[in-house]
Amino acid sequence: MIMKAIVCTKYGPPEVLQLEEVEKPAPQENEVLVKIHATTAHVGDIRIRSANFPRGQGILARMMLGFRGPRNKILGMELAGEIAAVGQDVQLFQQGDQVYAMLYPGKEPFGGYAEYKCLPEDGLLALKPANMSYEEAAPLPAGGTTALLVLEKANIQPGQKVLIYGASGSVGTFAVQIARHLGAEVTGVCSAANLELVQSLGAGKVIDYTKEDFSQNGETYDVIFDAVDKIPSGQGKNSLKRTGIYLNVDKDSNNLKITSDVLVSLKEMAEAGEIKAVIDRTYPLDQMVEAHKYVEIGHKKGNVVIQV
Repeated sequence: MIMKAIVCTKYGPPEVLQLEEVEKPAPQENEVLVKIHATTAHVGDIRIRSANFPRGQGILARMMLGFRGPRNKILGMELAGEIAAVGQDVQLFQQGDQVYAMLYPGKEPFGGYAEYKCLPEDGLLALKPANMSYEEAAPLPAGGTTALLVLEKANIQPGQKVLIYGASGSVGTFAVQIARHLGAEVTGVCSAANLELVQSLGAGKVIDYTKEDFSQNGETYDVIFDAVDKIPSGQGKNSLKRTGIYLNVDKDSNNLKITSDVLVSLKEMAEAGEIKAVIDRTYPLDQMVEAHKYVEIGHKKGNVVIQV
């Protein structure tokens, strides 16, 4: 049996991504086979495909991922779909369940850019929110999980002032909603084109970073979360209260303890109407090159979704 997948055999520009027919996987005794309906063009996929690794991490990243090209040639860090088959020992899920999943290195590495993916039933997998379509649920595992777990480090209390820098991105849009859900007074920093969007997500105040430097306006915050790793070194901490906490999406997302319980928590928040996915554009699987080109520009609002 064969399936369609986007294959990345070497590092390079978006054009290295090719639509091919590959062998369809079959579930082992403890695995489920997911028919993928939606995935995303995640910034992590773009970084891996282009080998644009953080400074000083290039060798380590290639050791983990592959030296001349990705060892796992089908990228895709998250998915939403329907369970098409289950292994004989599976007890947590059944055929027909609508699920969503995270596909991170070291767990169930990648594979979202395909029609099917096998996952262990005890992996980073959960029933998708009932009030979300597959396209809406697909961006939740990566951006939602990162926002939730990084903000948990600050132990946000009701009434605290939280600033989200990069509030219109994938992590930022979820962070604004989660901080608001926790009772914070949220200030979002983004470009002028996205001010209304960020306000609609629950930010009480918004700052256009092209016109105002938040660190120079005299305001101080209990928590500052740089959700795009773009605040100049030292600048953000100047606006913290004496006991304030500074968070950075790259540094504070390392070694997060990600479990399926996090996906269940996000599901519950979504079904309660507390969070939603912001989708900028949607592309079919065979337009993955165009999707990567768009994300690489760096101005997307929220997420770019791929229909499989």
